[in-house]
Amino acid sequence: MIQWYQGKVQGILQESPSVRRFFVEIQETSHFNFKAGQFVTFDLPIGEKRMQRWRSYSIANAPDGGNVIELCIVHVENGAASTYFFETVQVGTFLKFKGPDGAFCLPDKLNTHVVMICTGTGIAPFRSMILMLAKTHPSTNIHLIFGCRMESDILYRAELDKLAQNCSWFTYDICLSREDLKGTRKGYVHQVYLEKYFGDTENKRFYICGWSKMVDEAVENLILKLGCDRSQVLYELYG
Repeated sequence: MIQWYQGKVQGILQESPSVRRFFVEIQETSHFNFKAGQFVTFDLPIGEKRMQRWRSYSIANAPDGGNVIELCIVHVENGAASTYFFETVQVGTFLKFKGPDGAFCLPDKLNTHVVMICTGTGIAPFRSMILMLAKTHPSTNIHLIFGCRMESDILYRAELDKLAQNCSWFTYDICLSREDLKGTRKGYVHQVYLEKYFGDTENKRFYICGWSKMVDEAVENLILKLGCDRSQVLYELYG
């Protein structure tokens, strides 16, 4: 039987020109159990049929024993769900959702080097994982490769900088496809992992999250060009 929850929006932050962070407090419980990397599915008042109403979003904050989840949502042109979030949802709005669901999670025992590849709001599940790991001080290394169009599209930039400065196990690269900026890579995420991990994929696990075209290309590159076993590559599609 599906467990549905009522969430009350308690805060909204503009993270970039096209992305907002929504903080949703769950009404039925004081402790919402989820694993870093999982998602929830909302039943939004934007259509009659289930396929029109249901939209899934990864939880962007780490499990902390509380009952507030964070969503990182991009406003998609002509997108009914994102338009609803951006034009109708405000602090105090109630939202119906179910979950958590999904197996896009880190193993309980992390004994491999983890490479996280993402674009846009695909960073959400990785942020949850990284913040969780920051509390446990992992004995492995995490490398985040984050693709955006322009500097203004970089999400959680200050937070990533702070993590990289304070956590020796965490490094990240930002790739900008439409802007040349000091401290970032010009181009796409693919060039980074193809260069860095060519001939060096042993004891590494690759997680990919973002738009389907990027994910498809990354999976193909990792298996065919870098020679990864399929068990080393896990992915989650956005759109």
